[in-house]
Amino acid sequence: MKVLLSPHGIGIGTLAQALREQGADATACSFSNDIYAYLSDVCLKLNEHPYREREAIRRAFFDEAKRTYDIFHFHFGETLFQDKSDLKILKGLGKKMVVHHNGSDARLLSVARSFDNPHVVVKETWPEERIHANLKLLSTYIDHAIVNDHELVPYVKSYYKHVHVVPYAIDAQRIAPVYPSPVAEPLVVHAPSHREIKGTDYVIAAVERLKREGVRFRFKLLENIPHHQVMEWYRQCTIAVDQLRIGTYANLSMEVMAMGKPVICYIREDLRRTFPPSLPIVSANPDTIYQVLKDLLQRPSDWRALGMQGRRYVEDTHNYRKVAEMLLRIYRQL
Repeated sequence: MKVLLSPHGIGIGTLAQALREQGADATACSFSNDIYAYLSDVCLKLNEHPYREREAIRRAFFDEAKRTYDIFHFHFGETLFQDKSDLKILKGLGKKMVVHHNGSDARLLSVARSFDNPHVVVKETWPEERIHANLKLLSTYIDHAIVNDHELVPYVKSYYKHVHVVPYAIDAQRIAPVYPSPVAEPLVVHAPSHREIKGTDYVIAAVERLKREGVRFRFKLLENIPHHQVMEWYRQCTIAVDQLRIGTYANLSMEVMAMGKPVICYIREDLRRTFPPSLPIVSANPDTIYQVLKDLLQRPSDWRALGMQGRRYVEDTHNYRKVAEMLLRIYRQL
């Protein structure tokens, strides 16, 4: 079984590694050399070439891929060609395909607001017309879709014959926990990949208000820096604030929990029951982040306990070997 995970995303490298450990011949290929490509096995670096060269590189890669791989695992609602003309070709060759939706590529604002979440926003680059057209095209050729949690299920379930919920994967054993000290001056970090989606302005406003009130702590906004530097800040931090508007958690929360630190992130109440009951994330939205952060900063005796709960949670729920086994079961259904 030869599997290609592409064309980009943080998770594809971890999934490919986990699949290899389970006996599959898996390769993660990122098309662009961006901040999400650091775990990929192959990077085409298309963003570093002029348009004509990019298309030639893309075509050459596709010609090789269709001869090499049995299963094509697409991520972020994208495929190997921008117009997705590769879908028809791969289908005609009898190749197996699955699409992995990760967030903005599937999230419809009209549907999201129906879940009593006035804070939710979507990326302007993914308007509903584009999402509908993309989902319709993908599901014409692909029967099976994967989402990371139940938050995305309502957006895609009417398009695909089968929708599978597969948690994010992380190799927690490669991350040594560093539990926070209850006596050191606390350090709060926030690492937004998209300021509006993550609610960064609300985080900064809460931090500034707490500083004016004399609450003792340091704050670091982690933007546009390499991943290894971000991980070093996670190692030093006391508390991390993830996203405040979507209603679920993502990669930042997982990495910080693996590091043994408390996490603040908005968990929609109707979604919390879909996660294991051991989920230790402290929920906060734009309206409550000031009070939630203030309260957690004033409970140093709870920091280590929350950190240990988070570490156990990712070791179990996001165990990358378990996730690989789930993927292999899906691949056998294709």
